[in-house]
Amino acid sequence: MTGMLTGLLSRNKRSVPARPVPGTAFAETVDLHVRLGQREVLSGIELTARAGEVLALVGPNGAGKSTLLAALAADLPAASGEVRIDGRAVDAWSAPELALRRSVLPQSAALSFPFPVEEVVRMGRAPWAGTPFADADEQAVASAMAATEVTDFAARPFSALSGGERARVALARVLAQRAPLLLLDEPTAALDLRHQELVLRVCRERAAAGDAVVVVLHDLGLAAAYADRAAVLHDGRIAADGPPAEVFEDALLSRVYRQPVEVLPHPRTGAPLVVPVRGTLPATRI
Repeated sequence: MTGMLTGLLSRNKRSVPARPVPGTAFAETVDLHVRLGQREVLSGIELTARAGEVLALVGPNGAGKSTLLAALAADLPAASGEVRIDGRAVDAWSAPELALRRSVLPQSAALSFPFPVEEVVRMGRAPWAGTPFADADEQAVASAMAATEVTDFAARPFSALSGGERARVALARVLAQRAPLLLLDEPTAALDLRHQELVLRVCRERAAAGDAVVVVLHDLGLAAAYADRAAVLHDGRIAADGPPAEVFEDALLSRVYRQPVEVLPHPRTGAPLVVPVRGTLPATRI
């Protein structure tokens, strides 16, 4: 399977992207509108993902987070407006060229065949076939597996893994791709506490290395601790965009999530802690 993908990509001429300058806009949306059927899911989205930053997309279910990520990945077309990656409209890039510039982690990872874990991770290297960077395949695969702690079960079939193990292998594939834009949709959803922290540390490391990282998160505590910026989505629009310490505010979050919350500073780090306001519930008879 990997060999076939490699062959197809190697026969397509494509320009190898230069590493982005930290702080520059690597992906952006301009007045983006997206429709699913007759419903407008995103309305007038203006968003920039910069090299060297972790941008968290947060908001309640149905706010448009995953749709926005899919539009950034060029997996969903814009009804109007524009999505740009590396200075060009996404539809101006060929699929092989786009694969060198952005990697995508979907919410769920499924494979029809029992590929070994290492082979699944190696699939992330297919876009680099036929380029000078193909020589880095072995090191990229090994580093990605080590970073996500999946090396010990490299030979096991992907289909035999737990949900959390599959999620980490899928992330390893994305890391092995070594694209300068990482688009991650709920990468911590199936993970235990240790591995949630590990994944967000990896995001920070990739940003420190110069990548632009866009990650959909439900855990506001993780977003506050690890993201440089957070975009709060509400009803298909961006309600706020900025550093978590500025945009995670009681009134805004209470309105967006329709749940009263308090935002308190962490006693040691000062990062915002978002705590639901819970009333006294009547005793339940058993």
